[in-house]
Amino acid sequence: MGKRIVVTGIGVLSPIGIGHKEFWASLVSGEIGTSEITSFDTSIFKVNRGGEIKGFNPEDYIHSIDSKKVGRTTQLAVAAANMAYEDAGLEHSGYEKENIGVCIGTTMGNTGILELATDAYLENKTELISSELIGHFPNSYISGAIGEELNLEGPCITIPTACAAGNYAITYGRDLIEDGDVEVALVGGSDGLSRACYTTFHRLGAIAPEICQPFDKDRKGMMVSEGAAVIVLEERNRAIARGATIYAELLGCGLSCDAHHPTAPHPQGLGAISAIEKTLIDAGIDKGAISYISAHGTGTKANDVIESIAIRAVFGEAADSIPVSSIKSMLGHTMGAASAIEAATCALAIHNNLIPPTMNFNEHDPECIQNVVPNQSISQKVDYTLSNSFAFGGNISTIIMGAVKDAG
Repeated sequence: MGKRIVVTGIGVLSPIGIGHKEFWASLVSGEIGTSEITSFDTSIFKVNRGGEIKGFNPEDYIHSIDSKKVGRTTQLAVAAANMAYEDAGLEHSGYEKENIGVCIGTTMGNTGILELATDAYLENKTELISSELIGHFPNSYISGAIGEELNLEGPCITIPTACAAGNYAITYGRDLIEDGDVEVALVGGSDGLSRACYTTFHRLGAIAPEICQPFDKDRKGMMVSEGAAVIVLEERNRAIARGATIYAELLGCGLSCDAHHPTAPHPQGLGAISAIEKTLIDAGIDKGAISYISAHGTGTKANDVIESIAIRAVFGEAADSIPVSSIKSMLGHTMGAASAIEAATCALAIHNNLIPPTMNFNEHDPECIQNVVPNQSISQKVDYTLSNSFAFGGNISTIIMGAVKDAG
């Protein structure tokens, strides 16, 4: 039997709140965080709405590195890591710095730096772009910046597996602990909003004009957004011994890559089915034990149907009785941060025995799963959660969390 690994710290930045308490309160009350984009000009596009983090001042959350010399994705990642580190009480936990590792997922990385540099070049203002800022463009620095900020000496790894990157990072962090490479892992995902990402999804015709409506019959697409989440993983017995708050236990992880198409999901959901089945086996629980499914649920026609096919293939007749929700209906799609924020959501759902809603839901699509939690959170015992994460190229990662009944 492998090591029992639990979640003891959570840091979140999202369009509906900064900090896991504000985020959770907004989430379960059904607050919508998408609105008109203000960080760049969207007048050339047919749509102009998305999700932005309001009121974020990097200097309030970043204390050691110079926040002005790093990109927004790094800023969000470091801020989330600081929150999680503090929430877990790691500063006085007794862990040696070399035994704490970092693994962060991302989709676009710090593409915003290139956009700033391009604007400066076109406006003949290249003196506004510092060499330090350009030097902090590589994805590897996202995790490296967290290590530098917190003075950590364990491995710092960035995983760029698109929109499934957060769950990939969580899985890799779990492996680092199980293999004895670290004792604690700060894991999650981060992506700042960028013109490049917005343009990509606009060209694909995937952005909804007004709202995101996952699994709804009249859904019109996803919403491009930004965010970050970091959770702290450590061994259960050590967490209990030091009196840490335990939100949930990470029980299983499953990866697959069906490589069906650069952007479209496999029509039979083969990669998704494989990942979910592997996760159930890894967790060692019966599929009938799942209390809640946190769906990838982007709100596009293809994704929601294929995810439903996969869930039905795995869970059979029980598929339409398990509560399912997509928090992207409120946040939009935060890219590499999405599954990390959804992992934080699962941990909080278990901790609070409360399932968040799928907002903007009006009418069931017969091709989709039917037990979508509509427009209002529900209070019920949450013992086990399954969180799905699908990405371009067929990259798929799922995780299962469970309640720790005999821990504080």
